[in-house]
Amino acid sequence: MFVERLNYEKIAPAAVDALLGVENYVLQSGLEASLIDLVKLRASQINGCAFCMDMHSKAARRDGETEQRLYVLNGWREAALYTPRERAALAWTEALTQLPESQAPDSAYEPLGAHFSDKEIVDLTVLIAQINTWNRLAVGLRRQLPDGA
Repeated sequence: MFVERLNYEKIAPAAVDALLGVENYVLQSGLEASLIDLVKLRASQINGCAFCMDMHSKAARRDGETEQRLYVLNGWREAALYTPRERAALAWTEALTQLPESQAPDSAYEPLGAHFSDKEIVDLTVLIAQINTWNRLAVGLRRQLPDGA
């Protein structure tokens, strides 16, 4: 078990407020809550962020996500449980989350155009960047699960 290194919320509340501003933008962007939840959870899985996996799996359940879709999210390519729009978003999430390896290939970008407007692509990209920022804070500074998680 890891020990929390720094409490970034207490040490730099203005930084957290700035990040929450981006978070609010994404939540008001028009992207559906279920898609936002899946993207946040998938990026958090890739980044190994237990704090964020806990938070976003709970949020997804509150937003009506099924247990089955949450359980098999890591294997979304092999499961027929996800819509073409969700599949495109998940592929883009993986490409951007694994950017040094993937270099955001055309094979992950091009399917977005069939399912998202240009603005939605930008908003989705901001969402992915945002959850990766939260993951890096939580993993890097060893954010602990809330008591009673």
